[in-house]
Amino acid sequence: MKRLTDDYRGAASTLKQALALYRDVGNRRGEAETLNNLGAVQLTTRDYPSAITSLEQALALYRNLGHRLGEAESLNNLGQALLASGGLDDALVNYVQALGIARAIGTPLEEVRALEGIGQCSLQHGQPGDAAARLGKALALYRRLTSPDARRVETTLVHQGLRRSQE
Repeated sequence: MKRLTDDYRGAASTLKQALALYRDVGNRRGEAETLNNLGAVQLTTRDYPSAITSLEQALALYRNLGHRLGEAESLNNLGQALLASGGLDDALVNYVQALGIARAIGTPLEEVRALEGIGQCSLQHGQPGDAAARLGKALALYRRLTSPDARRVETTLVHQGLRRSQE
């Protein structure tokens, strides 16, 4: 995907073309996946209003389809977009919903993304104890998943004074 090569403009263009095709043929799942991916690209390029719109549409489609994994992914992406754009309380609501779904369907990747998001919201709310607990759980789970994202969470904990560096 062009998003992985840092060609975000090309990725967005390709995704918009795919979205039109999925809509033309009535493939709602393809439409939802494409909207979720488009929202992720828009989030990466900091086009938060467009990201929020795309992700809300993806979420609605996933809910109508009963696609719980897609719902959790969209909720996490939407939480990230809302948090980045200043919608702290709405971001927290999305992350909490994503966490519940992720745990219910047993998808650790979406669970850890939600935990990290809730931890970030706690930091923004000035709740360092809750942030440390959530981010600590996220760090442990990222490590179990052998995800490179563990480093980002550890860095956050250290920079916020919530944990000592292990280096």
